[in-house]
Amino acid sequence: MIAINNLTFEIGARALYDEANWHIKPGEKIGLIGANGTGKTTLLKLIVGDYKPTSGTISKSKELTIGYLNQDLLSYASEKSILHVAMEAFERQNQLHSEIESLLQKLESDYSEDSLNKLSDKQQEFEALDGYSIEYKAHEILAGLGFSDEDQQRKLSTFSGGWRMRVMLAKILLQAPDILLLDEPTNHLDLPSIQWLEDYLRNFEGAIVIVSHDRWFLDKVINRTVESRKGKLTVYAGNYTFYLEEKSLREEIQRGEFKNQQAKIRQEERLIERFRAKASKAKMAQSRIKMLDKMERIDDVDDDNPSVNFNFKFSKQSGRNVIAIEGLNKSYPNLEILHNAHAVIEKGDKIALIGANGRGKSTLLRIIAGADKDFTGKSETGYNVTQTFFAQHQLESLHLDSEILQELQSFAPKHTDTELRSILGSFLFTGDDVFKKIRVLSGGEKSRVALAKALTADANFLILDEPTNHLDMQSVNILIQALQQYEGTFIAVSHDRYFLDNIANKIWYIEDKQIKVYPGTYQEYEEWQSKRKLQPKAAAPQPKKEEKKAVVKQEPTEDRSKQLKKLNQDLNRMEQQIADLEKEVKQLEVQLADDGVYSNPNKLKETNNSYQEKQSQLKGVQQQWENLAEQIMELEA
Repeated sequence: MIAINNLTFEIGARALYDEANWHIKPGEKIGLIGANGTGKTTLLKLIVGDYKPTSGTISKSKELTIGYLNQDLLSYASEKSILHVAMEAFERQNQLHSEIESLLQKLESDYSEDSLNKLSDKQQEFEALDGYSIEYKAHEILAGLGFSDEDQQRKLSTFSGGWRMRVMLAKILLQAPDILLLDEPTNHLDLPSIQWLEDYLRNFEGAIVIVSHDRWFLDKVINRTVESRKGKLTVYAGNYTFYLEEKSLREEIQRGEFKNQQAKIRQEERLIERFRAKASKAKMAQSRIKMLDKMERIDDVDDDNPSVNFNFKFSKQSGRNVIAIEGLNKSYPNLEILHNAHAVIEKGDKIALIGANGRGKSTLLRIIAGADKDFTGKSETGYNVTQTFFAQHQLESLHLDSEILQELQSFAPKHTDTELRSILGSFLFTGDDVFKKIRVLSGGEKSRVALAKALTADANFLILDEPTNHLDMQSVNILIQALQQYEGTFIAVSHDRYFLDNIANKIWYIEDKQIKVYPGTYQEYEEWQSKRKLQPKAAAPQPKKEEKKAVVKQEPTEDRSKQLKKLNQDLNRMEQQIADLEKEVKQLEVQLADDGVYSNPNKLKETNNSYQEKQSQLKGVQQQWENLAEQIMELEA
């Protein structure tokens, strides 16, 4: 299908690819991964012919059709409706439709046999190309990507860049090419649209190459992973999770081979030094020197995913209630977002706020942050709460003429330069990088600086709106580690499900203009939602006639709200109890591994009894937590 052989591509004196090889086969679904700057987007441009290789070849089948989604398409403009723009994918069908219309008009005045035959031929071809269903197909794909019937009749020029990119994606999918090249296709999609696209791509019959930093999305779609690294392309026969496992195994083998080779080199060097001065052994020494020079050296393994240690500082702890929302009403012209909504953010909550675009996620964050005061009801900040609000527009507030280190120094004067450089190092700004001017940084680098600023703030409450935008996988992993170590409270909006699953202990979602809460991780929430969709409310069993009175006496909404609040408070206390017990269990495990305890029979028995007791307590509390969580879900259903 596509064969890349000995590809070299140079930018100035730097070789982005150096004799790289890769064959793309029909039907393969491939994730092209690698750190920012390793040439993933460049490789797609090389494949489509926008760039020419310095040397080597890229061979393609003659009849191969390619659909290429890239960020340059954001600039595409049109005054036509988005339905019309999407239908531009059907070039031949549209041409035939115009020709048929012209022939029909001609037949009104010239009813010739020649015109009739032409019309018949055109109509047969149009029907063979399924021309009568192209509008339905376009409508179906646009709906899957989040466009309502009304939206589809609006002009493309009236939509923002992100929504225009969705239209371009729809157009490319409608072309049904032999291979799709998709550069960050989830960048401008909300969660429902991402899930729709996953299903579509899984069922797509052609080949796919996806560049994405969304590892959850890659795991759901791809069956091959290709890593771009150090000018080479390495193929792994599985999805992203498989790649991580397989790469770990390969690195373990490489690390062992490196250590063995280094030991052999040291041994040879000692022998050479010993015999070099002896005339009788000089020839042997020279022979060994030549052997070392010819030896193909094995590289040590580079750590692409460093562990980081953040030292967060709070000058004060917040009170128990961080944010209290009561009777909140928020609307825009022709759109009501929230109606009489209630919610509480408590100290230690790690909340992921999820949902489709337009449901009010960012609006709710602005209300919580105090940046939007145009509402009725209450959103009150609790005692001793100090907050930092991170949103993408804050990249514009970075001082372009400042150096990276200066930017943090002016924002966090209580931190020493050593501490600030350590934080910047965690966000991949090492050595002299910290002296770079903000204006020369890429979008992703500016995001990392803004996030570093947010994390150096003296804040016990973080509000994060799409913090993973523009970040590569390594940077997302660093942010995950930072938030896992953060002892304060936070609420985050993101469409990166791997990120959400690793940071959140509660899920908020807006449904029926209310703030709903799921007490668990994102993956648990997804599983619960899947079951919920299979058992919709309409399909719930109806009460028997004799049970009607009991149904009428159900608790009013206000009482149920109070009950939910109390159950959620109990759930939070239980979560803290589980955390304390897990800590005690870990401490006992360390003691059991201690030689001093292990060699003392009495001490070992006593410690083991304590360990068994705590394990039993932990299981009991975990079971109580599950029962309580089920009660909450039943009340919220």
